[in-house]
Amino acid sequence: MRISRLLLISAFLCLASCASHAPREAATPPSMLLGDFVDDYGIGHRIDANEWLQRPDTRYRVVAWHPDAQYLIAQNDATNRSDAGRWTRIDWIALPGMPPYRWAFCLSAWEAATQADAERADIARRDTPKTGCNGYPFSRMRRVVQEKGSE
Repeated sequence: MRISRLLLISAFLCLASCASHAPREAATPPSMLLGDFVDDYGIGHRIDANEWLQRPDTRYRVVAWHPDAQYLIAQNDATNRSDAGRWTRIDWIALPGMPPYRWAFCLSAWEAATQADAERADIARRDTPKTGCNGYPFSRMRRVVQEKGSE
């Protein structure tokens, strides 16, 4: 009887532990952030639900979208020239009435040691986008329009 009880308690603890570490269901990224873009500095970006590519070859593997809070968490690709394998937090803001720019981003963290450290890096100040990225402006993004017949 005592062994059965110990096995039952052990099984319960194991299940509780597994449930608390289960991955969260990924949120759907905002459609305005997906696609091909060029920022203020002429750098190209391709963003999809799983990856942010900053051209020519800096890749961030998106692990969590937080659309309500307007940020994402990503792990830097192992092949990145700098900060490989580290963690990044990218905050964004919508830019209504500023065509051709529809949104802007801020790298709140780009070399965090852990995902949790990146989550805690909350430097973006959306109320002051000209200086709200740790004293610098958010980088504005404009969509790249593909010409017909060019692929």
